[in-house]
Amino acid sequence: MHRRNFLLSGGAFAGMAALPGVALAAVTKATERTPADRALTTRLNALFYDELAFSPESATGLGLDKGARVAAKSMLDPRDASARQSYAAFGHKVIAEIGRVDPATLGAAGKRHRELLLYRYRTGLTSSETFGIDSVQTPYRLTQQGGAYFSVPDLLDSQHTIETAADCEAYLLRLAAFRVALDQDSAESRAQAPRGLVGPAWSLDLALGQMRKLHGGAAADSALVQSLVRRAKAKGIAGDWQARAAKIVEAEVYPAVDRQIALVEQLRRTTPEGDGAWRIKQGDAIYAAALAEATTTTLSPEAVHNLGLEQVADLTARLNSVLKQGGFTQGSVGERLTALNHSPEQLYPNTDAARAELIASLNSGIEAMAGRLPQAFSDIPHEKLEIRRVPVEIQDGASNGYYYSAALDGSRPAIYWINLKDMGDWPRYSLPTLTYHEGIPGHHLQGGYARTDPDLPLSLQNWFISSYGEGWALYAEQLANELGGDKGLEQAGFLQSLLFRAARLVVDTGLHHYKWSREKATDYMVATTGFARPRCQREVERYCTLIGQACSYKIGHSAWVAAREKAKAELGAKFSLPWFHEVLKEGVMPIAMLQARIDERVRERKLHG
Repeated sequence: MHRRNFLLSGGAFAGMAALPGVALAAVTKATERTPADRALTTRLNALFYDELAFSPESATGLGLDKGARVAAKSMLDPRDASARQSYAAFGHKVIAEIGRVDPATLGAAGKRHRELLLYRYRTGLTSSETFGIDSVQTPYRLTQQGGAYFSVPDLLDSQHTIETAADCEAYLLRLAAFRVALDQDSAESRAQAPRGLVGPAWSLDLALGQMRKLHGGAAADSALVQSLVRRAKAKGIAGDWQARAAKIVEAEVYPAVDRQIALVEQLRRTTPEGDGAWRIKQGDAIYAAALAEATTTTLSPEAVHNLGLEQVADLTARLNSVLKQGGFTQGSVGERLTALNHSPEQLYPNTDAARAELIASLNSGIEAMAGRLPQAFSDIPHEKLEIRRVPVEIQDGASNGYYYSAALDGSRPAIYWINLKDMGDWPRYSLPTLTYHEGIPGHHLQGGYARTDPDLPLSLQNWFISSYGEGWALYAEQLANELGGDKGLEQAGFLQSLLFRAARLVVDTGLHHYKWSREKATDYMVATTGFARPRCQREVERYCTLIGQACSYKIGHSAWVAAREKAKAELGAKFSLPWFHEVLKEGVMPIAMLQARIDERVRERKLHG
């Protein structure tokens, strides 16, 4: 199949290389691990566990809330300003300690690990110390997809394991702590409001709808209570769990939810007009920092916007040809994609049976792609992956699909979540590409490789850089297509997915830099990609409250493709996909370091084969 590689312009590459201190360690001549390397890995692993103390929820997500850290299973993350200050102090401590390690004593891998940890913690301090917020990418505490009200019920149901009576008791303690988390979110939102750090009005409306669902019905019948009751019963754990949990929900959780609802109703009346980051104080600076953090580049909003327009035009032309071959010839490419989306043979009905059928088809696609992986990978990890529907309670605000990595102790598999609120969002031709992105060879495979190298510090095995990880997942869609994973009109699904991510470059910068409205951004997305309007609107709403991150996909994809094509051109017959993809074992990196590391591996292969 003909394909054009989206090589970034010279200016874009300059933006990537401008990150201070990142590329230098990646070009050191490879050597064996030194005693200092081993000492550094041991210390970084210890720091990984030190950091877990700040996030009991992360300990649960990783399956590490047991043994010496069993107390974490009874706790939720602190969400007040003092917690942010304490974590910033920890970041300074790590930077000072790692900075004292003499890079001259380290081998090539050790130098990279040192630079990566310094980069990680220095970047992390920007949000708290420059802007006084948790994250420049998520400047609002309460939104349609953010806040304890949104995340804690999911944590309790899908990550808090129930195997013993002690696990049930820990669940009850977390349920009681939910009140504290809700009130801390409310207090932080109230404190940030004078700076305009309040979500757009429609975001607060969606959040209010979900909060009211959380407080819907009798406490004993709530999902918070029934999750514990159902799983305790399945394990044969005796106890009056329903009555005890319902008492906590009724007396503590529901009143805290009511207090938060009252606050959000108040904030909704005073939130600044508009939808993008420009609407808040320091909005332009926050967006610039968010864009740099998400893409690991210094590309300006104007450069990203123009890059998006160029790629949208190119992909639209390629889709034109594919759609014509499929018999869709009338109207613009966007109109023809819309017609394809509404074609009866492409649609699942809005029934639970159809939802089960869709998930079964995704599992089948995972199995089929697994059989193709040896063409492009060696030493393939085999972590279990489950595909689940996004919980109904949060589907109104949740994104269309997302991925949870597996617990490190094997107690919980990796989970790929798909939002099945409206089956019209998922025409059949588009589903394989989604599976390749979230599952294999996308996020699931990439994360599995990062956990295969015992010399890679735990802090780096379990770190996510959006431009690397989302860029890889989008590259994985392309790779799956090259491996023959897409048939017939599924080729349109593959190109439409790339077009969707290119359109994000335009829309994200449009919202936050050019002051587009949510409606204008949604109109552009529908007209460009042909996706159903509800799906496009949910995506645009996500970009409004998770700023800059939408640009990481296509920027990262372009970098992966450019690096592969450069390596292929330089190595000729010595190039192979399994060799190229082995870089995944070294863990995530900013784009500049990834490019430098691949260049180094090319030089090594030229010398040693």
